[in-house]
Amino acid sequence: MATWSAPGKVFLFGEHAVVYGKPGVAMAIKPRVFVTVRKSRNPTRAKSPYIDECFNMLGVRGSVYVHSQLQSSSGLGSSAAVTVATLSAINDEFDIGHTREEIAEMAFAVEKKVQNGRASPTDTYVSTNGGMVLITGNSKRRLPPQSLHIVVGNTMVPHSTAKMVELVGDLQKKHPEIANPILDAIGAVTLSALHNINNPKELGRCMDMNNALLEALGVGHPTSSKLILAARASGAYGAKITGAGGGGCIIALCPRRAKNRVAGAIEACEGRAIITTIDTDGVRKEKHD
Repeated sequence: MATWSAPGKVFLFGEHAVVYGKPGVAMAIKPRVFVTVRKSRNPTRAKSPYIDECFNMLGVRGSVYVHSQLQSSSGLGSSAAVTVATLSAINDEFDIGHTREEIAEMAFAVEKKVQNGRASPTDTYVSTNGGMVLITGNSKRRLPPQSLHIVVGNTMVPHSTAKMVELVGDLQKKHPEIANPILDAIGAVTLSALHNINNPKELGRCMDMNNALLEALGVGHPTSSKLILAARASGAYGAKITGAGGGGCIIALCPRRAKNRVAGAIEACEGRAIITTIDTDGVRKEKHD
């Protein structure tokens, strides 16, 4: 029996613009998905196309138990985390010998297949390696870890990443003269954030600008806006949509002393708050009691 876990992720800066080759920054966060795999003649499995595809890819059979601290379809990379943890647990239990790098590549292939070709290697890379990652075009580089105090606010509004990506794509095709400058500006905000990574107040301002630009692209949602405004009013340095938008989650960057107050303000608006920070482990083996 082997148990492995993998973290979720948030997009700190640059979502949507990364699709057009602009820089973006993603970060692994503490909430995790735990997956236990056991060799078995009569396998029992969680109902998940991601888990099924992991077993198909590695050509083995076994039982699976999943415990998740991440909500699915919230934009926190839960499908990437379950895929990375499942592949790692199978790899260990069946003594297959794949490297961490190979796990990340296979996890991306699984997501791509299950999602009919629509998948980003960012989620699986961040979940496998942990930390903070700069994405530019096809290249990914780990950044020095920062101890940022983040409150995630889940709007509880289901959203479709594919639909939001399509919406921005349509805007870019029909009105390139409007969409392209917005995407360029998001890229510029990301670069400004990187220069100010040790200055939380300036980083918060960058988040606010990034959010305004995402709303200009049309991926906002009234509930997201409500949570963002509540977070800012209760002491956050800045707050923004994270991920595809149209619902899903927001993130707020907070002073340490304000994080409980910000979480309370989000909950008062009927959002679900998670107080978290960076996860630097990535996928890891868990001990059995």
